[in-house]
Amino acid sequence: MQKPAINPYLALAIGVASVSISAIFVKLSTAPSGVIAFYRLFFSVLLMLPVFLIKYGRELKHIQKRDWLFTIVSGVFLAFHFILWFESLEFTSIASSTVLVTLQPLFAFAGAYLFFHERFSMNAIISGIIAIIGSVIISWGDFRISGQALVGDILALAACGLITAYLLFGQTVRKRISLITYTFLVYSVSTATIFVYVLVNNEPLYPYPLDDWIYFLLLAVFPTLLGHSIFNWVVKWISATTVSIVILFEPVGATLLAYLILEEKLVWSQVAGGLIVLIGILLFLRGREINNGLKKMREAIFNKSYRGSR
Repeated sequence: MQKPAINPYLALAIGVASVSISAIFVKLSTAPSGVIAFYRLFFSVLLMLPVFLIKYGRELKHIQKRDWLFTIVSGVFLAFHFILWFESLEFTSIASSTVLVTLQPLFAFAGAYLFFHERFSMNAIISGIIAIIGSVIISWGDFRISGQALVGDILALAACGLITAYLLFGQTVRKRISLITYTFLVYSVSTATIFVYVLVNNEPLYPYPLDDWIYFLLLAVFPTLLGHSIFNWVVKWISATTVSIVILFEPVGATLLAYLILEEKLVWSQVAGGLIVLIGILLFLRGREINNGLKKMREAIFNKSYRGSR
């Protein structure tokens, strides 16, 4: 395999830093959640448009009807993920919200079990229980602080479920069309969906102060295009499990930035619950990596034995 031009681990660190700043920009903006989500994706689509038209536009005529349907569904789920997650930041802290959103691997496993009949391992059950205990500690602590914080936690969990649905629907489409084409189409569908949501809720698309427009653009450039694009690039050089584990540092970075920039203070339940959630997800991901390794080892031994017996 050709050596990458940039150290993939350095690129991964830049990607995590890029997505960690997302919640900060949302908190700093004075616009409603729907408007922030709309401009984040709208600017992302505009920035991607030239590359898509020049290099990938011809791919559209080869997309099957089923892939179009799944892409549209994925785009709608992604739209409401952003709306609910940004809304959660209005009620709860960045620490609680970002930690709860990182429960996505467990939601994904549950979805894979329900729709693709993947089996639960004992490791998955134990690590899932650990992560759930951590989320309960966060929610209980936030409930004692205020009912509004608990509402924010619930919205963050709902946003986590929606991003999982987006990924589950999109994984089959990504096998047949390029990353750029799929991403451009999903972001376009999400932009249109949020535009309708904003109109229905009478949220004004303008005017906003210059600072807000800067935050909208930064949300498009850093967490959306730079952050997630880097994650999609590094999986060529680093295992997907390793990437997933490193992404778990997003709430750590987001919490640290919230403390430094917004002066958000942490309470014991957020620290303890957040650590327990991250430990649970870490055990879950490492367990899946070990299981996959053992499966490959068994297959290799079986194939070798089979060839030897012939």
